[in-house]
Amino acid sequence: MSEWLKKYRENHADFDKGESLTDLGSNPFTAFSRWFDEAVQNGEVEANAFVLSTATAEEGVSSRIVYLKELKDERFVFYTNYLSQKGRQMAAHPHVSMLFFWPGLQRQLRIEGTVEKVSGEVSDAYFASRPRESQLGAWASQQSSELAQAEDLIAAFEKYDRQFPNEVPRPPHWGGYAIQATSIEFWQGRPSRLHDRVVFQFHENTWKQIRKNP
Repeated sequence: MSEWLKKYRENHADFDKGESLTDLGSNPFTAFSRWFDEAVQNGEVEANAFVLSTATAEEGVSSRIVYLKELKDERFVFYTNYLSQKGRQMAAHPHVSMLFFWPGLQRQLRIEGTVEKVSGEVSDAYFASRPRESQLGAWASQQSSELAQAEDLIAAFEKYDRQFPNEVPRPPHWGGYAIQATSIEFWQGRPSRLHDRVVFQFHENTWKQIRKNP
């Protein structure tokens, strides 16, 4: 070990905190689950929130925050309105990216892949688990379309509250999506911008690991 590195590590006791290439193992989904659990345990606010980026018709990019609901069969599942801006964009261009940021742990997770709808049965089961107010909101909001005035949204909410006095069915325009990853990057922040970046890339039916410069 060089003298500079010895001094550096003495001055930055936290340098060796976090994962290394060996620590991540060979399965990116196992590594993701471990990092996610550590983010929750560390008290990261909204640990399941991620930036979803989609492609626009004009070859641009559109981003927003959504919530990961589960990692199922090595696919990342979230729910939204099919007719929303992101829903229409994903229907036209299924290539998407995800970005998790956990500042307390100095970690980012960047995921790229393709997206498709989950089955109606899966969407039904999740919708049934939501609070009644959230269920009614899914009916009331014509997500991403122009809203003349806020009172119109409240009126729509009250309308569906009367229409569905008991069980609220899942709207046909609302459901889940699953992202099949082709690239998963683990980013661990370190002092002096000597960050650690490890990327899993899916190639020829297997995951391969590479390390990148920060």
